[in-house]
Amino acid sequence: MDFQTAVRTVLGKYAVFTGRAQRSEFWWFALFNFIASAVLQILDRALFGWMVNGQDVGVLAPIYALAVLLPSLAVGARRLHDTDRSGWWLLLGLIPVLGALVLIWFFIQKGTAGTNQFGPDPLPDHGEGAAH
Repeated sequence: MDFQTAVRTVLGKYAVFTGRAQRSEFWWFALFNFIASAVLQILDRALFGWMVNGQDVGVLAPIYALAVLLPSLAVGARRLHDTDRSGWWLLLGLIPVLGALVLIWFFIQKGTAGTNQFGPDPLPDHGEGAAH
């Protein structure tokens, strides 16, 4: 799955927490979020440059973060489903540092081949050499 297809797929499944998401779908969307957030923070600082109690206060980046909260959680749950784990494992992110590291480990693992309890394999040509 390429960058544009991944972003369209995730945004098209805005709040769909069922099914599975392959690694490329998850990581391309993560890259998209990182780039969009960085650009919006730069724009916030350039356009508004507000400081409250020594903290930069933006408008665009927080609005964007709220807009992609549900799709980010949904693709994370679907990615966990691909590794045959419940989406509830996302709650590990509430544990500082260690929770995030464990989630990253889960997200980088190869998905289960074939159908699992969460649905069919998102890679229909899932073979020995296929990147998942």
